[in-house]
Amino acid sequence: MENKETGYLMREYKVPVRRYCRTLDLKDDPELIKEYRKRHAEENFWPEILAGIKEVGILEMDIYLRGTRLMMILEAPADLDLEAAMARLATLPRQQEWEDYMSIFQVAAPGASSAEKWQPMERVFHLYD
Repeated sequence: MENKETGYLMREYKVPVRRYCRTLDLKDDPELIKEYRKRHAEENFWPEILAGIKEVGILEMDIYLRGTRLMMILEAPADLDLEAAMARLATLPRQQEWEDYMSIFQVAAPGASSAEKWQPMERVFHLYD
């Protein structure tokens, strides 16, 4: 079983892939965080949002939570222009509605797009062969 102790399996792709790490803070309110988790449960997540993420070329996306800090890891083909993909994502059906729906939990400016909310993280260490 996958969990924070045993780790999470990653898919293998037949194309070179880039990993992007982004962060966003939630408001420090246990009830809001509980509801944030609920809205991201598979049975509650809006299918249009999933379809849009895939449509712009993102292969995989995970969001991790510790306290009030979120970390998003997304993987995309190495040749994908992520900035352009995120700009396109913001124009897709229901995307801004989803951003507004989730904004009550987030420490972010009202009306911000996903790209504006989720800030890039700097890699400070990398283990490789």
